[in-house]
Amino acid sequence: MPPTITALNPSSGPPAGNNTVVITGTGFTGPASVFFGGTATTFTINSTTQITAIAPAGTGTVQVTVVTPDGVSAGFPYFYAGPPTLSGANPTQGPSTGGTAVTLTGTNLGGATAVRFGTTPATSFTVVSATQITAVAPSGTGSVQITVVTGGGTSNGVAFSYVVGPQLTGVNPNSGPLAGGTAVTLTGTNFTGATAVRFGTTPATSFTVVSATQITAVAPAGSAGAVDVTVVTPGGAATLAKSFFYLDIPALSGISPSAGPLAGGTTVTLTGTGLSGVTAVRFGTTPATSFTAVSTTQVTAVAPAGSAGTVGVSVVTPGGTTNTVAYTYMPVATITVLTPDVGPVTGGTIVTITGANLAQTASVLFGATSAGFTVFSDNQIVTNVPAGSAGPVAVTVVTPGGTSAAATYTRIAPPAI
Repeated sequence: MPPTITALNPSSGPPAGNNTVVITGTGFTGPASVFFGGTATTFTINSTTQITAIAPAGTGTVQVTVVTPDGVSAGFPYFYAGPPTLSGANPTQGPSTGGTAVTLTGTNLGGATAVRFGTTPATSFTVVSATQITAVAPSGTGSVQITVVTGGGTSNGVAFSYVVGPQLTGVNPNSGPLAGGTAVTLTGTNFTGATAVRFGTTPATSFTVVSATQITAVAPAGSAGAVDVTVVTPGGAATLAKSFFYLDIPALSGISPSAGPLAGGTTVTLTGTGLSGVTAVRFGTTPATSFTAVSTTQVTAVAPAGSAGTVGVSVVTPGGTTNTVAYTYMPVATITVLTPDVGPVTGGTIVTITGANLAQTASVLFGATSAGFTVFSDNQIVTNVPAGSAGPVAVTVVTPGGTSAAATYTRIAPPAI
C-alpha cells in the first residue's frame, strides 16, 4: 500500500526554509523520497509512522508527499509563511492574576505555535484567522511585550500592562431610599480606570473616578435591605459586602401632644415606621428646635416657635421624607368675664367663663384647685366652683397654648349670728 500523511508539525515555515518538519503517517518503509511541492529534500525515517524532514525554500502553499517502493502518498499542505507581525492588542491591560481575553491583530498569524506575554506562555490561544488571534493572559506584573510565534518566525512585540486590583474600604453614606439617587463616596485604592460600579447586581446610575483612592457614584433604585457595592477596574473587581442599605420610605402615624403654644418648646412624640437615621424634623418648613431618634418607630422633637394655626410635621431620613401629621399652634386663652364672680365658701356655684381660645381647655383652676368644667365653645366654658376660703381667688384656664391671665372670683363667708 502507498504511504499516507496524517500531520505535519509545524505545518508552516519561513520562505527561506531550513526548518525541521515532523511528518506523521503510515507506510514509511524502504528507500523513499520526500517532496515539498516539486522539490526533494533531505529527511530521516524515524519509524514506519514518522519522518523528520528539512523544509526547502519556497513560497505559498505546497503539497508535501512521501515516495516509497509501495507508491506515493496523497499530498498534505505546507504553507510558506512570511514572518508574523502584530499591530495591536485589545485590551492593553488586565489584572495581575491573569485571565484577560486579549485580541491580537496583525499579519501572517496563521499556524501560530505560541503566544507569549513577556517570557510566559499565554494560558491558551486560538488562531481566528491569518490576521487575528485571541489569547488568555497568564498571571504577571508590570508591563510586558506580547509576541506570536509561527513557522515564519517570531513577531514584534505589543505592550500589555498588568494592573494591581482595586480595594474598596468605605461607602459613605451607607444608606439611601428605594428610589435611588443617593450620591455616595467610595474610598479605597487602585481605582484608576474604573469601568463599572455596582450596587448589588445593578450598575450605578453614574459614577466619576475622582482619584486613585476615591469614586463618587449615584445609587440606582433598589429593594429594601443591604447590598454589596463593587468597583471594577482593568485590574479586577473589589467588593464590600452588605455595605449599602436601601431603606423603606418612612411614614408617620401619630403625634402627641398635637398642639402647643406659639412660643414653641413643647416636646412631642412622633410615632410611625422606617424612622431610623433621622436627619431632620420639620414643623411646616421650620426645623424642630431639637430631636432625638428613640427607635425605628419613635422620634421625640421640641416644637419651634410658630404662628397660630395648624402645620404639618414631617420627618426626614435617608429613606425619604414622611407624610405629615397635624400640629396646632395655639394662642394662650383669655378670660374676659366671670358670671357670677362671687359665691359662698362652700362652693357649688355654676360660673360661666367668657373669653377667647377656650375650645381646647385642659383644666380650670381656682387658685391651685382644679374645678369641673364643660366647654361650650371657643368663647365659653361653664365651671363648678370648688369650696375654699373666704376672699378673692385667681381663676385661670389651661390650654395647649398655655395658661391664661387670671380673673378674680370672690368667696363670701356666711353672715355671723
